[in-house]
Amino acid sequence: MFRLGLTGGIASGKTTVATLFAKAGAGIVDTDIVAREVVATGEPGLDAIKEAFGHKLLLKSGGLNREAMRKLIYTEPTAREKLNSILHPLIRARTLLQVEGIEAPYTIIVVPLLVETNFAKFVNRVLVVDCPRKLQINRLVQRDAISAEEASAILVAQADRKTRITQADDIIDGSKTLNFTRQRVKALHKDYLQRAINDAERN
Repeated sequence: MFRLGLTGGIASGKTTVATLFAKAGAGIVDTDIVAREVVATGEPGLDAIKEAFGHKLLLKSGGLNREAMRKLIYTEPTAREKLNSILHPLIRARTLLQVEGIEAPYTIIVVPLLVETNFAKFVNRVLVVDCPRKLQINRLVQRDAISAEEASAILVAQADRKTRITQADDIIDGSKTLNFTRQRVKALHKDYLQRAINDAERN
């Protein structure tokens, strides 16, 4: 199946774009959802986190303390790398398995850390939702009720705009209106349908 990797910085507008593609008929696999699945109670991901970090990332119930994990990711680079080394292979494997089960003309795989995890090699094309840093911070402050300093720390932990754009085959400006985004998705959907047909004919 023809695969698109959809990425972008936090609060850039990825969810809106993915929703519009889904409405147009594309298959969708969101690695943020997959990431929650692999650390559910009883999953190997949660057991691996417990073994690596002890109980400091766990709730009293034994489940994952997501707030503690987010704080660790954005404040301790070494711990973030260790956590990523545990989770990213599990997320990747389950994501690709889910893609195989989709029946659609093509599939959009939403991968916020596409650049950071070298996920581009698993897709035919990369679509980046780009957004000015200042707007990302404003959106994060409003959405998550955090300070501008906390929002900035989150952005620092991700690839910068320039690096992300160098991987892009297509770009959607996430700072534009919903109508602009809707029209852009409509045009790209038409293009991706044809690319999927061409790809199927070659194979």
